[in-house]
Amino acid sequence: MTDTSERIAKRLARAGIASRRDAEKLIAAGRIMVNGKVIDTPATKVTPRDRISFDGKEVGEAEPTRLWRYHKPTGLVTSARDEKGRPTVFDKLPGHMPRVLSIGRLDINSEGLLLLTNDGELKRKLELPSTGWLRRYRVRARGSASEATLDRLRNGLSIDGEQFRPMDVSFDRQQGANAWLTMAIREGKNREIRRALQEIGLDVNRLIRLSYGPFQLGELPLGEVEEVKTRIMKDQLGSLLPEPPKKPSPKADASRSLRRKPVAGTRKPAGRNLKR
Repeated sequence: MTDTSERIAKRLARAGIASRRDAEKLIAAGRIMVNGKVIDTPATKVTPRDRISFDGKEVGEAEPTRLWRYHKPTGLVTSARDEKGRPTVFDKLPGHMPRVLSIGRLDINSEGLLLLTNDGELKRKLELPSTGWLRRYRVRARGSASEATLDRLRNGLSIDGEQFRPMDVSFDRQQGANAWLTMAIREGKNREIRRALQEIGLDVNRLIRLSYGPFQLGELPLGEVEEVKTRIMKDQLGSLLPEPPKKPSPKADASRSLRRKPVAGTRKPAGRNLKR
């Protein structure tokens, strides 16, 4: 018999409600119900037959995994909600877009490529440090850069006891008081490029993400969103794509119906258990 059950946090992630980690927070807050009852543990297992609701609204079946490229402008935060009331990227997306999650983050003063997905499981995989995807940026920073100074970034450095991995850095040109650099990182620590450049005496005043793994910003206009074609997504992601959700086996349904209790008053056929 095929087991079609999965943990509730995984199901919520597949449905694009939240990442697994955030789904666990929703469960702890009592915002998730299964078959009309509030659950309190992310270890709860569900099947396609179970009715799941989030804040009183039913959660549909997991949709096929989809991916979008978005050219994020400055002035927007990438969290779903902002405690300071600042506008988010989700406020600016077209109305026809489904519920989506951002893959990685760009701070409010950064711009460029932001990947979006309807699948929290894919988000989790693409954000893992073990995935090792290269993120490439164009950087403008106030100050003068020298190859000797940039070698500190190439060799890796420590900031306030936190170790930063070696970065790929190329000096493009000096334009007045500003240096233009192209940088690539694999780790994606919070404000990593800004902090690293500040450590060597450069103050970032423009940061543009050009690529995230194999996906490029290209000529996508500022503020526009474009879906990645399914064929391209499969070619580029391969085994990183989550497996399609399991569907109930017809044989399992049939075997369950055969095991139903007999109607009251009926009797088993005579001689059923007799040896032949």
